[in-house]
Amino acid sequence: MKDKLEALISGLEGAKSHSDLQGIIFKLRDLYDVDHVIYHSVNRTGEQYAALTYNVDWVDRYIEQDYARIDPVVQGCYQRFHPVDWKRLDWSSPKARNFMGEAADAGVGNQGLSVPIRGPNGQFALFTACSRSSDSTWEKYSRSNVGDLILVAHFINQKALELDNGTDVQRSASLSPREIDTLSLLAMGYSRAQASDSLSISEHTLRVYIESARFKLGAQNTTHAVAKAIAHGLIVV
Repeated sequence: MKDKLEALISGLEGAKSHSDLQGIIFKLRDLYDVDHVIYHSVNRTGEQYAALTYNVDWVDRYIEQDYARIDPVVQGCYQRFHPVDWKRLDWSSPKARNFMGEAADAGVGNQGLSVPIRGPNGQFALFTACSRSSDSTWEKYSRSNVGDLILVAHFINQKALELDNGTDVQRSASLSPREIDTLSLLAMGYSRAQASDSLSISEHTLRVYIESARFKLGAQNTTHAVAKAIAHGLIVV
Protein backbone atom coordinates (compact mmCIF):
# COMPACT_ATOMS: atom_id res chain seq x y z
CA MET A 1 0.00 0.00 0.00
CA LYS A 2 2.67 2.48 1.05
CA ASP A 3 4.79 2.13 -2.10
CA LYS A 4 1.79 2.42 -4.42
CA LEU A 5 0.45 5.51 -2.68
CA GLU A 6 3.86 7.16 -2.65
CA ALA A 7 4.15 6.53 -6.40
CA LEU A 8 0.70 8.04 -6.91
CA ILE A 9 1.43 11.12 -4.79
CA SER A 10 4.70 11.69 -6.61
CA GLY A 11 2.94 11.53 -9.97
CA LEU A 12 0.11 13.83 -8.91
CA GLU A 13 2.50 16.44 -7.57
CA GLY A 14 3.91 16.79 -11.06
CA ALA A 15 0.52 16.84 -12.83
CA LYS A 16 -0.06 20.26 -14.40
CA SER A 17 -2.92 19.51 -16.77
CA HIS A 18 -5.91 17.25 -17.35
CA SER A 19 -3.78 15.43 -19.91
CA ASP A 20 -1.28 14.63 -17.16
CA LEU A 21 -4.11 13.36 -14.98
CA GLN A 22 -5.32 11.11 -17.80
CA GLY A 23 -1.84 9.62 -17.99
CA ILE A 24 -1.89 8.94 -14.26
CA ILE A 25 -5.20 7.09 -14.64
CA PHE A 26 -3.54 4.71 -17.11
CA LYS A 27 -0.63 4.22 -14.71
CA LEU A 28 -3.08 3.48 -11.89
CA ARG A 29 -4.70 0.77 -14.00
CA ASP A 30 -1.36 -0.99 -14.32
CA LEU A 31 -0.24 -0.23 -10.76
CA TYR A 32 -3.34 -1.82 -9.25
CA ASP A 33 -3.54 -4.61 -11.83
CA VAL A 34 -7.11 -4.02 -13.02
CA ASP A 35 -8.63 -3.86 -16.49
CA HIS A 36 -9.92 -0.30 -16.19
CA VAL A 37 -9.82 2.76 -13.95
CA ILE A 38 -12.45 5.49 -14.30
CA TYR A 39 -12.81 8.91 -12.72
CA HIS A 40 -15.89 10.98 -13.57
CA SER A 41 -17.16 14.15 -11.91
CA VAL A 42 -20.10 16.54 -12.25
CA ASN A 43 -20.21 19.96 -10.60
CA ARG A 44 -23.33 21.78 -9.48
CA THR A 45 -23.74 23.50 -12.87
CA GLY A 46 -23.73 20.15 -14.67
CA GLU A 47 -20.25 20.51 -16.14
CA GLN A 48 -18.58 17.11 -16.45
CA TYR A 49 -15.02 15.84 -16.54
CA ALA A 50 -13.74 12.30 -17.02
CA ALA A 51 -10.39 10.54 -17.09
CA LEU A 52 -10.62 6.85 -17.91
CA THR A 53 -9.15 3.86 -19.69
CA TYR A 54 -12.23 2.62 -21.58
CA ASN A 55 -11.97 2.52 -25.36
CA VAL A 56 -13.29 5.57 -27.19
CA ASP A 57 -16.03 3.66 -29.04
CA TRP A 58 -17.61 2.54 -25.77
CA VAL A 59 -17.40 6.03 -24.29
CA ASP A 60 -19.09 7.50 -27.37
CA ARG A 61 -21.78 4.81 -27.27
CA TYR A 62 -22.40 5.42 -23.56
CA ILE A 63 -22.85 9.15 -24.13
CA GLU A 64 -24.99 8.78 -27.27
CA GLN A 65 -27.37 6.37 -25.56
CA ASP A 66 -27.41 8.38 -22.33
CA TYR A 67 -26.66 5.18 -20.43
CA ALA A 68 -26.08 7.09 -17.20
CA ARG A 69 -29.88 7.04 -16.81
CA ILE A 70 -29.95 3.24 -16.50
CA ASP A 71 -26.40 2.38 -15.41
CA PRO A 72 -26.84 0.63 -12.02
CA VAL A 73 -23.39 1.81 -10.96
CA VAL A 74 -24.20 5.49 -11.46
CA GLN A 75 -27.72 5.22 -10.08
CA GLY A 76 -26.71 3.06 -7.13
CA CYS A 77 -23.65 5.04 -6.11
CA TYR A 78 -25.49 8.35 -6.21
CA GLN A 79 -27.58 7.10 -3.29
CA ARG A 80 -24.61 5.84 -1.28
CA PHE A 81 -21.68 7.27 0.64
CA HIS A 82 -19.44 4.23 1.03
CA PRO A 83 -17.53 2.16 -1.56
CA VAL A 84 -19.85 -0.02 -3.61
CA ASP A 85 -19.10 -3.47 -4.99
CA TRP A 86 -20.94 -3.88 -8.29
CA LYS A 87 -22.26 -7.30 -7.26
CA ARG A 88 -24.34 -5.60 -4.55
CA LEU A 89 -26.16 -3.38 -7.04
CA ASP A 90 -29.51 -4.14 -8.67
CA TRP A 91 -28.93 -5.58 -12.16
CA SER A 92 -32.31 -7.31 -12.35
CA SER A 93 -34.15 -5.11 -14.86
CA PRO A 94 -34.06 -6.05 -18.57
CA LYS A 95 -32.50 -2.68 -19.43
CA ALA A 96 -29.77 -3.15 -16.84
CA ARG A 97 -29.01 -6.69 -18.05
CA ASN A 98 -28.86 -5.56 -21.67
CA PHE A 99 -26.59 -2.71 -20.67
CA MET A 100 -24.33 -5.11 -18.76
CA GLY A 101 -24.08 -7.38 -21.78
CA GLU A 102 -23.17 -4.52 -24.09
CA ALA A 103 -20.63 -3.22 -21.59
CA ALA A 104 -19.02 -6.66 -21.33
CA ASP A 105 -18.74 -6.84 -25.12
CA ALA A 106 -16.93 -3.49 -24.99
CA GLY A 107 -14.37 -4.85 -22.54
CA VAL A 108 -15.83 -3.51 -19.30
CA GLY A 109 -15.08 -5.86 -16.42
CA ASN A 110 -17.77 -7.96 -14.79
CA GLN A 111 -16.42 -7.00 -11.36
CA GLY A 112 -16.01 -3.49 -10.03
CA LEU A 113 -15.58 -1.30 -6.99
CA SER A 114 -16.82 2.30 -7.14
CA VAL A 115 -16.12 5.06 -4.62
CA PRO A 116 -18.74 7.86 -4.48
CA ILE A 117 -17.22 11.27 -3.78
CA ARG A 118 -19.15 14.30 -2.60
CA GLY A 119 -16.93 17.31 -2.96
CA PRO A 120 -17.40 20.99 -2.20
CA ASN A 121 -20.20 23.10 -3.68
CA GLY A 122 -22.35 20.18 -4.76
CA GLN A 123 -19.71 18.31 -6.74
CA PHE A 124 -20.31 14.57 -7.20
CA ALA A 125 -17.72 12.17 -8.57
CA LEU A 126 -17.13 8.45 -8.96
CA PHE A 127 -13.82 6.65 -8.90
CA THR A 128 -13.97 3.07 -10.17
CA ALA A 129 -11.66 0.11 -10.65
CA CYS A 130 -13.00 -2.88 -12.57
CA SER A 131 -11.78 -6.21 -13.91
CA ARG A 132 -12.87 -9.44 -15.51
CA SER A 133 -12.47 -12.08 -12.82
CA SER A 134 -14.30 -14.66 -10.74
CA ASP A 135 -16.32 -13.68 -7.68
CA SER A 136 -13.81 -15.28 -5.31
CA THR A 137 -10.79 -13.64 -6.94
CA TRP A 138 -12.44 -10.22 -6.92
CA GLU A 139 -13.61 -10.56 -3.34
CA LYS A 140 -10.04 -11.23 -2.24
CA TYR A 141 -8.70 -8.37 -4.35
CA SER A 142 -11.33 -5.93 -3.12
CA ARG A 143 -10.79 -6.82 0.51
CA SER A 144 -7.04 -6.27 0.15
CA ASN A 145 -7.25 -3.00 -1.79
CA VAL A 146 -10.41 -1.16 -0.73
CA GLY A 147 -8.61 1.10 1.77
CA ASP A 148 -5.98 1.97 -0.79
CA LEU A 149 -8.55 2.73 -3.49
CA ILE A 150 -10.50 5.05 -1.20
CA LEU A 151 -7.38 7.12 -0.61
CA VAL A 152 -6.55 7.04 -4.32
CA ALA A 153 -10.06 8.29 -5.10
CA HIS A 154 -9.51 11.26 -2.80
CA PHE A 155 -6.14 12.17 -4.28
CA ILE A 156 -7.43 11.98 -7.85
CA ASN A 157 -10.51 14.05 -7.03
CA GLN A 158 -8.47 16.69 -5.23
CA LYS A 159 -6.06 17.01 -8.14
CA ALA A 160 -8.98 17.28 -10.58
CA LEU A 161 -10.46 20.09 -8.47
CA GLU A 162 -7.12 21.89 -8.38
CA LEU A 163 -6.81 21.65 -12.17
CA ASP A 164 -10.39 22.77 -12.74
CA ASN A 165 -9.66 26.49 -12.59
CA GLY A 166 -12.85 27.29 -14.46
CA THR A 167 -15.07 26.44 -11.48
CA ASP A 168 -15.62 28.06 -8.11
CA VAL A 169 -14.37 24.99 -6.26
CA GLN A 170 -11.53 25.81 -3.92
CA ARG A 171 -9.85 24.06 -1.05
CA SER A 172 -10.85 25.46 2.31
CA ALA A 173 -7.71 24.16 3.98
CA SER A 174 -4.39 22.71 2.87
CA LEU A 175 -3.88 19.32 4.47
CA SER A 176 -0.73 17.31 3.91
CA PRO A 177 -1.02 13.86 2.28
CA ARG A 178 -0.37 12.20 5.65
CA GLU A 179 -3.05 14.31 7.36
CA ILE A 180 -5.47 13.31 4.60
CA ASP A 181 -4.53 9.63 5.01
CA THR A 182 -5.04 9.84 8.76
CA LEU A 183 -8.46 11.51 8.67
CA SER A 184 -9.62 9.26 5.82
CA LEU A 185 -8.82 6.09 7.75
CA LEU A 186 -10.47 7.43 10.91
CA ALA A 187 -13.54 8.35 8.85
CA MET A 188 -13.65 4.75 7.59
CA GLY A 189 -13.93 3.54 11.18
CA TYR A 190 -10.31 2.57 11.80
CA SER A 191 -9.14 2.80 15.41
CA ARG A 192 -6.02 4.86 16.06
CA ALA A 193 -4.03 1.66 16.46
CA GLN A 194 -5.34 0.29 13.16
CA ALA A 195 -4.74 3.58 11.36
CA SER A 196 -1.16 3.88 12.60
CA ASP A 197 -0.48 0.27 11.64
CA SER A 198 -1.97 0.81 8.16
CA LEU A 199 0.22 3.88 7.64
CA SER A 200 3.30 2.19 9.16
CA ILE A 201 3.74 4.95 11.74
CA SER A 202 3.58 5.11 15.54
CA GLU A 203 0.43 6.18 17.36
CA HIS A 204 2.38 9.19 18.63
CA THR A 205 3.09 10.29 15.04
CA LEU A 206 -0.55 9.65 14.17
CA ARG A 207 -1.62 11.99 16.98
CA VAL A 208 0.68 14.67 15.56
CA TYR A 209 -1.08 14.42 12.18
CA ILE A 210 -4.50 14.51 13.84
CA GLU A 211 -3.67 17.60 15.89
CA SER A 212 -2.13 19.34 12.89
CA ALA A 213 -5.21 18.66 10.76
CA ARG A 214 -7.51 19.71 13.60
CA PHE A 215 -5.68 23.03 13.93
CA LYS A 216 -5.80 23.73 10.17
CA LEU A 217 -9.52 22.94 10.02
CA GLY A 218 -10.38 24.88 13.16
CA ALA A 219 -11.94 21.75 14.65
CA GLN A 220 -12.74 21.26 18.32
CA ASN A 221 -11.83 17.56 18.37
CA THR A 222 -10.99 14.62 16.10
CA THR A 223 -14.62 13.85 15.24
CA HIS A 224 -15.19 17.48 14.34
CA ALA A 225 -12.04 17.48 12.18
CA VAL A 226 -13.23 14.42 10.26
CA ALA A 227 -16.68 15.95 9.77
CA LYS A 228 -15.24 19.25 8.52
CA ALA A 229 -12.82 17.48 6.17
CA ILE A 230 -15.72 15.51 4.67
CA ALA A 231 -17.91 18.61 4.37
CA HIS A 232 -15.16 20.49 2.52
CA GLY A 233 -14.45 17.58 0.18
CA LEU A 234 -10.94 17.08 1.55
CA ILE A 235 -11.44 13.38 2.30
CA VAL A 236 -13.64 10.61 0.93
CA VAL A 237 -15.91 8.30 2.94
